[in-house]
Amino acid sequence: MYLKLKFLTVPLLLIIEANILSANENILDQYPSSDLYSSPYEIIPDVFSAIGATAPPTYQNTGHNNNLSFIITGDGVVVINSGAAYVLAKAMHEEIKKITDQPVKLIINENGQGHAMLGNNYWAELGVPILAHVDAAQEFEERGYNILERMKNYNLEKSKGTILHGPTKTFVDKYTVPFGDFPIEVLYLGPAHSAGDISVWLPEQKLVIAGDIAFHERMLPIFAETNTSEWIETWNDKFEKLNAVFVIPGHGHPTNMHQVRRYTHDYLVYLRNEISEHLDNGGDLNDAYYIDQSPYKRLDTFDELATKNAGRVFQEMEFE
Repeated sequence: MYLKLKFLTVPLLLIIEANILSANENILDQYPSSDLYSSPYEIIPDVFSAIGATAPPTYQNTGHNNNLSFIITGDGVVVINSGAAYVLAKAMHEEIKKITDQPVKLIINENGQGHAMLGNNYWAELGVPILAHVDAAQEFEERGYNILERMKNYNLEKSKGTILHGPTKTFVDKYTVPFGDFPIEVLYLGPAHSAGDISVWLPEQKLVIAGDIAFHERMLPIFAETNTSEWIETWNDKFEKLNAVFVIPGHGHPTNMHQVRRYTHDYLVYLRNEISEHLDNGGDLNDAYYIDQSPYKRLDTFDELATKNAGRVFQEMEFE
């Protein structure tokens, strides 16, 4: 059963989100009859998303711990992310076919991580073009084998059928979807969470499928190669200026710009300020792991990520 939100005002949407759709990393699977963690629902007319677990990837959630979205354009379907395994791409296609007869005409990988690209070979078998930023394509080419092996370790027999397949089309700054009844822009706004992070922008609907530039309800991970100062700059100079009304983040339920700012931009600023003070006081790496992050303690994945994030920001800022 699909939850239809097409006639809701923004305030009512947020009330529903707060009271019905709140995330909980302890829920192992919300859609037992499918390999998807949850069933897709309509965010605004013709834009659907299957919200992933706000927990790390596991056998129980099949690696569906990010958001898998699709747009019904009037002249074909655009799918954002192929998922962390062949079975997830196949499961998403089955859901799409329940909702529309329009064919899937384009896959967009939001970055070069496994949860964006590992299901690509399902769509490639059907001859569907797969689009990604040039940096994401290079990331997947260089790290794809290790990404696939990690997925096999937790997904076991669910990894069957998944083989490495990168994007078939790449872009640098902007790609405009060449079909459909309304504009769809694929934007590289600048450095963010990982190489080649992109956002899908629907200017007429004021909705952005943000990708991993924006997190909600769970703590964001900072990778060794993540530059947090550049992520903040991208946010301030480009992402925030979209003035989106609706935001489908890379992780967590759809919301508005205020919410994702709190849990992404503001967290990054807070963490950098804490590490800056720590450095000014002569603190070292060992103590940096234990700086106070209690304002964000209620976020899912806090226990797994908070200390790692602090250590990585310390290493980034130590010689800034």
